[in-house]
Amino acid sequence: MRGLHVILDYVPNHTSDQHPWFLESRRSRHNPRKDWYIWADSQSNGSPPNNWLSVFGGPAWSWDPIRKQYYLPSFLPQQPDLNWRHPEVRAAMLEILRFWLERGVDGFRIDVAHFLMKDPYLRDNPPNPSRTFAFWRSFGPYDNQIHLFDQGHPDVHHVHRELRQLLGSYSRERPRVCIGELYRPTAGEWATYYGRDLDELHLPFNFLLLTIPWTAQDVRRIVGEVEAALPTDAWPNYVLGNHDEPRVVSRLGPRQARIAMLLLLTLRGTPTLYYGDELGMQNVPIAAEHRDDRWERNMPGLSLGRDQERAPMMWEASVHAGFCPPETEPWLPMRHDAEHSSVAEQLADPSSMLSLTRHLLMMRRSHLALALGSYRSVHTAEDDCFVYLRQYGSQCVLVALNFAQEERRLNVAEFGTGHILLSTQLDRKGLINLTHLTLRGDEGCIIAVSRRESCPGGSTSC
Repeated sequence: MRGLHVILDYVPNHTSDQHPWFLESRRSRHNPRKDWYIWADSQSNGSPPNNWLSVFGGPAWSWDPIRKQYYLPSFLPQQPDLNWRHPEVRAAMLEILRFWLERGVDGFRIDVAHFLMKDPYLRDNPPNPSRTFAFWRSFGPYDNQIHLFDQGHPDVHHVHRELRQLLGSYSRERPRVCIGELYRPTAGEWATYYGRDLDELHLPFNFLLLTIPWTAQDVRRIVGEVEAALPTDAWPNYVLGNHDEPRVVSRLGPRQARIAMLLLLTLRGTPTLYYGDELGMQNVPIAAEHRDDRWERNMPGLSLGRDQERAPMMWEASVHAGFCPPETEPWLPMRHDAEHSSVAEQLADPSSMLSLTRHLLMMRRSHLALALGSYRSVHTAEDDCFVYLRQYGSQCVLVALNFAQEERRLNVAEFGTGHILLSTQLDRKGLINLTHLTLRGDEGCIIAVSRRESCPGGSTSC
């Protein structure tokens, strides 16, 4: 009735160690599911088959006393990796997708989509002398290796093509979407997951903005690299917050978080908004006795815990912020400022983060330049500002963001006179001479450009 779509989380890399498939696989080396998981003999000295590491700390291999072999869990020992090279595993996992597609789901978010295929020869990973990160930030000892053989094997693209074909067979009545969670260090590597002929993931999650220095120059650079790396006709996407990364407000502060929201909802492509970021939710301090993240428990002292950004949503100013009944304890503690940060409170505040987000979403829907238009970076003399043009046909919208706390004046005279549609500070609109565009500290503006001749199309740089 509300036009909602349902996208399920699909975890194809591993199962529980209590899953019937694994219980049968570990029973002996001769049962029908013996190769459904990745098993290997120990080396002659009894050590694991190779030097692969677990993302969550320690060796990637776990010894099984029943089979007297090692099995591979890339994350936790309780999460053994499936062997996607086995045709029966592949068929069974595709059947799970088919089950849900038959019930009308609109698509899937594919967990750790780059992990599915490993090196068939189980070769050692080479050392990482430069200590470049395997993901997007330091994972401690995991970064001591270049993860050449335990993730991102080229054969993974065959798997994603097969998944895409299956979704395509159900897309005749309405489109179905596959979104991939994957961490690639460069825009070029990330873009390969669209497929050479756009026959893999519709939207490989783009996390490249998550942990770069929050400066206009760095953000402009990443957006430019993404646009340049995209295959022809591929549709970009951007993410600024998720369940693995500290909250946007806690990273950037409340004023720059508003700039980040305007950026996310005006760049070309599909935005992904993590729950609570539309409220400006902050990290929740978690006392040691309440911490639940196994990653932090396994690797103490590295600040890898993610409980702080996973606290429940704040709906209203009541016990547990309306997330659950008063007599029920949520799985993680809540913040104690729900009277100022809840949905109910912010809906009544026209200057709130939620009000800004709602204005931006409405503007995105009502302006084709923001929803579907091209992107062009606009050069300015101010390094603290990022300005870009969105265009769809004759409709042109200029976005100007000030990353500094101080006022900045911009000369974008090529666009003549503009009309401010929205400011992140929600207090000004109207005509403006773009020869003297003044942005206050921590302010972003969306400006309709009235002169059609000022909107050259087709270029991605200025």
